[in-house]
Amino acid sequence: MFMEFAKVASAKGMVTSPPACVLDENPKNRKKPPSVRVDMMFQQLQSRFKHHPPKFIICLLSDKKLSDLYGPWKRKTLIEFGIQNQCLSTSKIDELYLINLLLKINIKLGGLNHAIVSESTRTIPLVSKIPTMILGIHVSHARAEAPSIASVVGSREWPRVSSYCASLRALPPKSQMIDSLFMPISEQMDAGIMRELLREFHSSSGQKKPAQIIIFRNGLSTSQFKEFLNVEMDQILKACSFLEANWRPKFTVIVSQRQHHTKFFEAGLGVNVPPGTIVDSKVCDVQCTNFYMCAHSARIGTARPTHYHVVVDEIGFTSDDLQELIHSSSYMFQRCNRAISEAAPVRYARLAAALMSQAIKPEEMVNTSQGYQLPKLHKNVASSMFFI
Repeated sequence: MFMEFAKVASAKGMVTSPPACVLDENPKNRKKPPSVRVDMMFQQLQSRFKHHPPKFIICLLSDKKLSDLYGPWKRKTLIEFGIQNQCLSTSKIDELYLINLLLKINIKLGGLNHAIVSESTRTIPLVSKIPTMILGIHVSHARAEAPSIASVVGSREWPRVSSYCASLRALPPKSQMIDSLFMPISEQMDAGIMRELLREFHSSSGQKKPAQIIIFRNGLSTSQFKEFLNVEMDQILKACSFLEANWRPKFTVIVSQRQHHTKFFEAGLGVNVPPGTIVDSKVCDVQCTNFYMCAHSARIGTARPTHYHVVVDEIGFTSDDLQELIHSSSYMFQRCNRAISEAAPVRYARLAAALMSQAIKPEEMVNTSQGYQLPKLHKNVASSMFFI
């Protein structure tokens, strides 16, 4: 299997070395609980790497999506040991599967798969010349009695806009608004999400604070826009002023909606509209600036556009510049070499929440006086795109 992996990697310009070691699970352990099986595998790893843990692990599972080992494995690697890793299914290995796998591995190791021209030439209007941070915000809901998970990803390494890190928190079940963006625990300390992401932006962007912040908020209904401004936006502003007195960046807030029934077809043909189609008149709401964008190409079935609402625009984008920024972001998703159906920060936030919900059982999210608590990511992976 490694020879095929190395051959595909070489064809794509990646240099690989033979694995330091290959460990097989003891067949006698396969009837034990998943967490016990993972613990025993890590005991084998620790015996092989006594002084320095491995930098990257590839884990072969019989079926990644259905395997009950996936969640415990991710918890062990990302939370307890801080080791980047990639799980793969041994049931469907072919060249295309390995190429997609290499895209994920390269990003997790700090590489870059692709970038749009305006990013590399620093010509994104109002973004490339002024320190700008991009946020993607998503709330994931489990079953009724289980805590929800708030996931916020923030861009880093400005002027790049394709590198992100994630911060996650647990919320009360079925919560729609995030209450942990700003969490002052003393006069000098804030334990909220925004402080984490702002400090990461500052340290990775040449000690620059963002003068502008673009927020993509996923999954809100139109009736929740005002609540978002009163609750989440208020916390974000407080987090900024708490970090530095009188510091107030400009904001542009865009709500991304996929749960709707609007679809578009080419007139007279009844086929999907071309990728990149934007509809911003006639069928759009009149309450605020909004538009539909079908950035992707649906090879099977009907392409569903994403509905974007511009709730706040202090930065002052023109309609064309903002639509082009969102369209370009659809091509920045590092797991794919073509456009996806939504802005990349939104997809990253959803992926991070989904991964955490698999790694952490609901009963492990302890309800304390400060609310539900998620285990923290290990410092070795916290700033990486582990969620890819």
